[in-house]
Amino acid sequence: MYGSIKDDFTSAWSRPHNAVVQLIIINVVVFVVINLLHVFLYFGQAVHIFEAIKSYIALPSNTGTLLTRPWTIFTYMFTHEGFFHILFNMLWLYWFGKLIQEYLGSKKVIGLYVMGGLAGGALYLLAYNLHPAFSEVVGSAQLIGASAGTTALVVGAAVFMPNFTMFLLFLGPVKIKYIAAVVIFLSVIGTTGGNAGGEFAHLGGALMGWMFVSQVRKGNDLGAWVISTMNFFQALFKPAPPKIKVTHRADTKAKATVGKPGKTMRADGTTQEEIDAILDKISQSGYESLSKEEKQKLFNASK
Repeated sequence: MYGSIKDDFTSAWSRPHNAVVQLIIINVVVFVVINLLHVFLYFGQAVHIFEAIKSYIALPSNTGTLLTRPWTIFTYMFTHEGFFHILFNMLWLYWFGKLIQEYLGSKKVIGLYVMGGLAGGALYLLAYNLHPAFSEVVGSAQLIGASAGTTALVVGAAVFMPNFTMFLLFLGPVKIKYIAAVVIFLSVIGTTGGNAGGEFAHLGGALMGWMFVSQVRKGNDLGAWVISTMNFFQALFKPAPPKIKVTHRADTKAKATVGKPGKTMRADGTTQEEIDAILDKISQSGYESLSKEEKQKLFNASK
């Protein structure tokens, strides 16, 4: 059973253009690990250890603490404790992330989610450190959850296709621009409640959702650096592609013809320049980045 579950997760993770599911997998895995650790330490009478561990992945409101844990501006947006907290965040991520993925692509989903999380974290920090209403809790408050990123997806989808209709339980068909408006309104009035930090994060994510998609319409990608950074770190851990030595077969029946100057046509109908370009592409982006036609050309050339 464990092997089957692992295979399902591996298949979903490795599938191309599947950013929404991949983000959900990261959140779910972190949620499971965090909560199992909590149970283990609770019954081991070491809850203080769990709280210490959580403080290293949650976003602290205290800027001095943040300077010693800068990674928390990223890790907080993948961390949940309560079941309903992660459930509703993942539903928002799935519903609205799918819209962004279908019309703008997987990379935009990742870029918008991360940028929304960063914007939400930034507004949370500004509110707690600049407004006197939070002076008593600024030294101890922490932020976790994907809400800022998912709110960015909700608002981003609403900006991109405001009249797209979703069917909501008990309400029926509702245009997503109204869903986004309600989300923003509830976050605004919630800034005076017990989850003020989370509500400010929602508003930061909402602002980024609007900015991100507005810039996409102008041809600008605010999340391009996110994808570039991901590709950089993936390349560090990606094994080098197997070296494929391509040589001309000694085939007296093959007709070697010359097309453009400097480009010798191989017996299989490709040129050495085409093969070199394919090998360069493998080196830069991996074998899976090749098209079916390129894979076939490489296969024929390696015979």
